[in-house]
Amino acid sequence: MASSSQYCPRWKYDVFLSFRGEDTRKTFTSHLYEGLSNRGIFTFQDDKRLEHGDLIPQELLKAIIESQVALVVFSKNYATSRWCLNEIEKIMECKSENGQMVIPVFYEVDPSHVRNQTESFAEAFAEHEIKYKDDVEGMQKVQGWRTVLTAAANLKGYDIRDGIESENIQQIVNYISSKLCKIAYSSSSLQDIVGINAHLEKVKSLLKIEIDDVRMVGIWGIGGVGKTTIAKAIFDTLSYQFEAACFLEDVKENATKSHLHSLQNTLLSELLRQKYDYANNKYDGKGQISYRLLSKKVLIVLDDIDHSDHLEYLAGDLGWFGNGSRVVVTTRNRHLIEKDDAIYEVPTLPDHESMELFNQHAFKKEVPDERFKNFSLEVVNHAKGLPLALKVWGSLLHKKNLTQWRSTVDQIKKNSSSEIVKKLKISYDGLEPEEQKIFLDMACFFRGDEKKVVIEILESCDFGAEYGLDVLIDKSLVFISKNDRIEMHDLIQDMGRYVVKMQKDSGKQSRLWDAEDFEEVMVNNTGTKSMEAIWLQHIQKLRLSKKAMKKMIRLRILYIGHFAPDQQLVLANDDSIEYLPNSLCWFDWHGYPWESLPENFEPKGLVHLDLQYSFLHHLWIGTKHLPFLRKLNLSFSGSLMRTPDFMGMPNLEYLNLVECTSLEEVHHSLGCCSKLIELDLDGCKSLKKFPCVYVESLESLYLYGCSSLAKFPEILGRMKPGLEIKVERSGIRELPSSIQYLTHITKLDLSSLENLVALPSSICKLKGLMELNVSYCLKLESLPEEIGDLENLKDLRATSTLISRPPSSIVRLNKLKFLTFEKEDTELGLKDGVFFVFPQVNEGLSLLDFLRLDYCNLIDGGLPEDIGCLSSLKMLNLSGNNFKHLPRSIAQLGALQSLDLSYCKRLKELPDFMEIWNLKTLNLSYCKNLEEVHHSVRFLKNLHTLILTNCIQLKRFPGLCIDSLRYLCLRGCSSLEKFPKFLRNTIVESEIYMLENVMREMEFPLSFSQEIDSLSQRVFSIVLGGNEISLQQIPSWFHHRGMDKSVSVNLPENWYVPDSFLGFAVCYSGHLDGYTTAHLIPLCDDDGMSWELDFFYLSKGRDRSTAIHLFLLPLASLWDTSKANGKTPNDYGLIRLCFNSKIKYGFRLLYKDDIELEALNWDKDENNDDQPTEHSIGTYGGRGKDGTIDDAAQCETVEEAGVRGEVECKLRRGDTAYASSVCNRTIRVLA
Repeated sequence: MASSSQYCPRWKYDVFLSFRGEDTRKTFTSHLYEGLSNRGIFTFQDDKRLEHGDLIPQELLKAIIESQVALVVFSKNYATSRWCLNEIEKIMECKSENGQMVIPVFYEVDPSHVRNQTESFAEAFAEHEIKYKDDVEGMQKVQGWRTVLTAAANLKGYDIRDGIESENIQQIVNYISSKLCKIAYSSSSLQDIVGINAHLEKVKSLLKIEIDDVRMVGIWGIGGVGKTTIAKAIFDTLSYQFEAACFLEDVKENATKSHLHSLQNTLLSELLRQKYDYANNKYDGKGQISYRLLSKKVLIVLDDIDHSDHLEYLAGDLGWFGNGSRVVVTTRNRHLIEKDDAIYEVPTLPDHESMELFNQHAFKKEVPDERFKNFSLEVVNHAKGLPLALKVWGSLLHKKNLTQWRSTVDQIKKNSSSEIVKKLKISYDGLEPEEQKIFLDMACFFRGDEKKVVIEILESCDFGAEYGLDVLIDKSLVFISKNDRIEMHDLIQDMGRYVVKMQKDSGKQSRLWDAEDFEEVMVNNTGTKSMEAIWLQHIQKLRLSKKAMKKMIRLRILYIGHFAPDQQLVLANDDSIEYLPNSLCWFDWHGYPWESLPENFEPKGLVHLDLQYSFLHHLWIGTKHLPFLRKLNLSFSGSLMRTPDFMGMPNLEYLNLVECTSLEEVHHSLGCCSKLIELDLDGCKSLKKFPCVYVESLESLYLYGCSSLAKFPEILGRMKPGLEIKVERSGIRELPSSIQYLTHITKLDLSSLENLVALPSSICKLKGLMELNVSYCLKLESLPEEIGDLENLKDLRATSTLISRPPSSIVRLNKLKFLTFEKEDTELGLKDGVFFVFPQVNEGLSLLDFLRLDYCNLIDGGLPEDIGCLSSLKMLNLSGNNFKHLPRSIAQLGALQSLDLSYCKRLKELPDFMEIWNLKTLNLSYCKNLEEVHHSVRFLKNLHTLILTNCIQLKRFPGLCIDSLRYLCLRGCSSLEKFPKFLRNTIVESEIYMLENVMREMEFPLSFSQEIDSLSQRVFSIVLGGNEISLQQIPSWFHHRGMDKSVSVNLPENWYVPDSFLGFAVCYSGHLDGYTTAHLIPLCDDDGMSWELDFFYLSKGRDRSTAIHLFLLPLASLWDTSKANGKTPNDYGLIRLCFNSKIKYGFRLLYKDDIELEALNWDKDENNDDQPTEHSIGTYGGRGKDGTIDDAAQCETVEEAGVRGEVECKLRRGDTAYASSVCNRTIRVLA
C-alpha cells in the first residue's frame, strides 16, 4: 500500500464559483463562499475579477479545469458579461470532457429566462448580436453561448428566488459536501492506492458506524507503513455521514511548531464551521471542546500522535462528543491508545502488492521490462513490504538505464543497517548540490508551510527554487498538499535532519532548528562557517554572546520568531549584539531587543528584513546600500522614532510601519522608491509629515488612524490600475489637487476624517472612480458642484456629514446604485433650522436602487416632487424625518421592495400603494400621528413584512388576504379598534413566519402569537398572559403535568393515526431560558429522533413571567425518514422533553377526532389528578363529560379581570370554534 504522501487529490479545488460580480459579489456569493469554506470545501473565487472584455486570464481557465464542481450563480446581469459567458462555456466543456459536476443556482432570476434567453437574458443577447452583427465568428460565438446556457439551465440546480438565503446556502453546502465525499470514495485516486480496500474494510468493522455510541479507533504501525493514507481514506469516505468532520494532520509536528491550543482552535473551527480563537491555552481549549461538541455527531482524525498530551487535550474523553461520533488516531506508539479502544495494526505489504507498488513508481504506466525483473525483486525484498521505501526507491530508479539500475540497486543493498532512515538517504545522495540544500531547508524548516512563501525564501538565497521543488516532487521526497503547502513523510523529514545531524558538533552543523542546540552555539560562541540557516519558531529564553555570529560568514537565513518582550534575554554584558553576518539574505527577528542594528552590518544581498515588534529606535545611521532589498517590515515597533534613508533601496516593494506609534516623520527619500507596491502606515498616530509618493507601481497606500497627519501626501507619477487607498480616521484636513493624477483609482475611502471641511474640485476628474465614501466627515458641509462628472461612480456614501443640499449635478450619476446621506442620531445630524433638500431628479439616477435619507430633517418639500422617476429604486429609507406628507409620485416607484418610514412622527397619511407592486417590506413603526393605513396596501401581493409598532393613533386597518405576508407587528397600537379580520384567512392561505398582535395592555391582556417554520421546527403556538389575572396554572386538559427539567411519556399502542394525529401539545408556565430538546425514542434500543426547539424565541423582548405558553409540535418536527430505518411512528414508544431549566409543564397528544382518542388506552400519570375528556387546541378551560362548555367559572374569571373582546372571551370560556379552526387550518398547511 502507498504511504501517506501518495494520497493526493485529482482536483486542486473542490468548487469553482462562477458569478456576475456586480450582482452578487458583496451579497449572496460572499455568503455562499463563506459557507463552503466553513465546511472545509476548498473553493476558488476570483475576488478581483474585473469582468471586462472577452478574454479570461489563463489562471482562471486553469482553475476551472482543476475544480471538481462548478457552482454557477445565474443572476439578472449574468449574460451581459462576455467574461461570464466564456466562463460557463468552458465549464460546460469540462463537464463534457472531464466529467466535472455542474450545479446551477438561479439567484433572483427565473430558470426559464436562462434556458430560453428571455427577459434580461434576451436584452443581453440583443446587445451581443449588435456587437457582432458583421462578424461571422462572433455570431457563432453568441450562438454557442445560447447553447451552453440552455444546457446549463436544464441541469438539476437550485431556484432560490424565494426562501431564506441562509437556509438556501446551507442546503447547497450540504448537497455539495455529500457529493464530494461520495466522489472521493469512487475516485481513481483512491482506487489506485495499492491494497487500500482491505484496510478500509477492517477499519470500518472496528468503527461500527451503525451503532449510536462514541468510539475511538487507533491505527498503529511502523513509520512509512501507510497509517496516514488509511486514515485519510477513512475520512474521505465517511465524513459526509457526520454533522461535522476534522482531519488534524501531523499532530506531532504541528504541536511542536505551535501550541496545543492552536490545534484545539483548528479542531473547533472546523467542527463548528466558524473560524475563531476559542481558546488561549490548552486547558481552556479542553473545556471548550467538551462544552461545544457535546451534542454534535463528529468524525475526528488525529494524525501522528506521539505524546499523551495530544490525546488528553484534543480528545481526552469520549463523553465530550455527541452520540454516533468517532475518533480515529494514528500513532507509532501502541501505549498511547487505551486498552479498551479498538486498534488496527497496519501490516507491511505482501510480496505481490509490494511489487505492484514498486512498479507504479519505477515504471509509471509503462509495462515493466523483463530485463529489470531481477533488480526489481532485489529492491522489493530489501524493502520488506514498507510502502514508503518502495515508493522512494521506485521513483529514484524511474527512467534510469540498465547500468544505472545495477549501480543504484547495489547502493541500496550495500546499506545493511535496518534503519529505514539510512536506507532512504540514497535518494538524497542522488540530488545535485543545490537540490540537496533546498531539500535540507525544507526538511529542517519548511514542512507544512505555504509553497509560495517557501519559494520566496529560497529564491532570496539565489536558488532555482521552482525547478528544485519539481525535482524533489519527482523523486517522491516532497509533495504539495491540497491547500498548497510543502509536505513530506515523517521518515523523509527524519532522513533530512539525520543528514544534518551526522555532524555531531552543533556549531559545525549547516542548520539549526532546535532551541537547545541554538543556545549551546550562541552562548559558547561555537558557530562556524558551515552554518547556513537558523530557524527557530518559538523561543522562551534567548541567551547569546555578543560575538556569537561572527564566524557564521555563510549564514543566509536567520529567523527568530515570536520572541516576546517579557521573555528572558541574557547577554554576556549590557551591550547589544556586535555582529550580524553580512551574508544574510532573509532576516526575520520578531521582537528584536536592541535599539539599532550593528553599525558594521552591510548585508548587500539582503532581500527580506522583518523586525516587527522590535525595540528599535532607528535601524542605522546614514545610508546603507541594499540593492536587493524588497521587503522591510518594522511594524508594531512602538519605540521607532525615525525611518532609515531609503536612497540605497532602489528595489524596495513592501514597506510596513503599522502601529509604529512614536514615528513622527517618514524620510523624504521614500519618494525615490519607484517600485513600491505596498505602503502601510496604519495606526502611526504620531505621524505628522509624509513625503511625496511615487505611484506608478503602487497598489496600496494605507494611512488609517494616522490621527496627527494633517495633509494627504502629494502624488508623483501616473498610477497603475487597482490602487487602493485607505486614510480613514486620519487627521487629514485637505486633499491635494494632485489627487487628480490617481486616474485609475476605483475606490476612495475618506470616512471618519473628522477635520475634513471640503473636497477639491479636482477629485471630480477621477473618471474611473466607482466608490466614494465620505461618511463621518463631521465637518464636511458640501460636495463639489462637479460631482456629476464622476461618470462611473456606483457607490456614494455620506453618512453623518453636514451636507444638507447635494449639488444638482448629482442626478447625472447614471451609473450610481447606492446613495446615502443618513444622519445616525441627533448629535451627528444637521444644525438646528437646517433642512435637507434633495434636488429634482429630472429622469436622472436611472440605475439607483438604494437610497438612505433617514434622520436628514426632511420636511414637506424636501423630497423632489418627481422622486417617482427613480425607476430602479429598490430600497428607500426615510425614517426619522419631519414631513407630514410624501410626494404623490412616490407611488410610481414600481421597483421598490423596501420602504422605511419609521419614526416619522409627524406623518399623517400614506400614499397610494397601488403601483408599488414589488414592495416586500413596509416599516411604519412609531408613526405616532398615523391614523389609518391606506386601503391600497391590500393589493401588495408581494408584501411579507409589515411593522406598525407603537402607531398609537392607528384606529383602522384594512382587510387583507395577502399570501406572501410573513411578519406583522401591531405591538403598542393602543387605539386599534378591533383585531384585524384578515387573520384567519391569511393563516389558511399562507405560511407565516411570525404573526403578532399585542392589544392595549390593560384592557386586552391577551398576547396572541403564532410561529410556523416549515423548514425546521414547524411549531404552532399560543401565548396567554397579562398583568391583571394569573395564568400560572397548567390547564387541566394536559394529561401529564409536573415541575422538572424533563418529562418522559410512554406512548400508547398505535398512537399514531394518519390524517388524524395533529401533534404533541406542550405547555409551560413562565419564562424559559435557552432551548428545549425533544426526543422520540423507539421501542427497541436503536437510533431515535431528536430536534432542538427554540421556544425561547417567543419570549424574547418582553416579560413572560406570568404567561402560559402552549405549543403544538407536529410529528413532522421530529420525524426524519432518513433515520427511520423502515420503522413507522408506531414503532416509537417514548417521547422525552428536556428543558434548559426547571419549569412547570404539561403534555398531551392531540387528534382531530375525539372518538379516535377515546379508543386509545392511555397510561395515566400518577401525579395527574385531572382526567382528560377533551382534545382541542388552544383551549384554556374544560368541557363537561357531555361535551358542553363549562363556562361559569371561566366567565367569572374573565369578568373579574375586566377583559373584553369577543376573541378573548371565547378563548377563556373554552370555545374552540375560533382557535381550533385557526390551528386545524395551520396544521393542513404544515402537512
